[in-house]
Amino acid sequence: MSDSPTASAVSSPRIHPPGEVVIAIADVTKLYKMGTEIVYALRGVTMTIRRNEYLAVMGPSGSGKSTLMNMLGCLDTPTAGDYSFAGEDVAQMTDDELADIRNREIGFVFQSFNLLPRSNALHNVELPLIYAGIPAAKRRQQAEEALIAVGLGDRMHHKPNELSGGQRQRVAIARALVNNPSIILADEPTGALDSKTGIEIMALLEDLYDRGNTIIMVTHEEEVAQHARRIVRLRDGLIEADETHG
Repeated sequence: MSDSPTASAVSSPRIHPPGEVVIAIADVTKLYKMGTEIVYALRGVTMTIRRNEYLAVMGPSGSGKSTLMNMLGCLDTPTAGDYSFAGEDVAQMTDDELADIRNREIGFVFQSFNLLPRSNALHNVELPLIYAGIPAAKRRQQAEEALIAVGLGDRMHHKPNELSGGQRQRVAIARALVNNPSIILADEPTGALDSKTGIEIMALLEDLYDRGNTIIMVTHEEEVAQHARRIVRLRDGLIEADETHG
């Protein structure tokens, strides 16, 4: 058996019934102008994602998966097509409205952690709550609860350089959870981790799914993707396959 972070057991995954549709995109196209050339990153993608789904997005370089994830995370808007998030029309939103959706509804987990190096774990987790205008006492309580939930109750006052890679990723996951978002968006969550730590992070994502969180994960590793209950495969800006398993 491989010792990669992908090797943890996925033979009998727990399947939870999905809830109502939280994301719906229809015939979404995204193009970029590069000088005189027009590049189509997405070429008419249609899909829905329901609450309490565990979805992996895969595809080779240039397939459009990063563009799709930026779209799902409200970091970008489509050139054409429709996108609704929890019934709200994202395709027509302003930058400020998109920022509000991101802060209220989406928790991001990045491969590179994106933690403030001079701030301790507690302050890093508090950041989304500061942006949301949550009072100091309440945001501290929520941040503490989020760190306890990911097993870092004894590391709250440590700075990133005092934490292992896996602990840093746990801080990033706690930050993603602190606002009780509709969606957790994880971009290569094990990419910067060693094998053992990658297994631990995948087990944590599994636990979050068991608690009712909706998880969308981008990965280039097939065995990591197998932890998800649904895999969407992209190629040349189109959905090549959309598979549900388990």
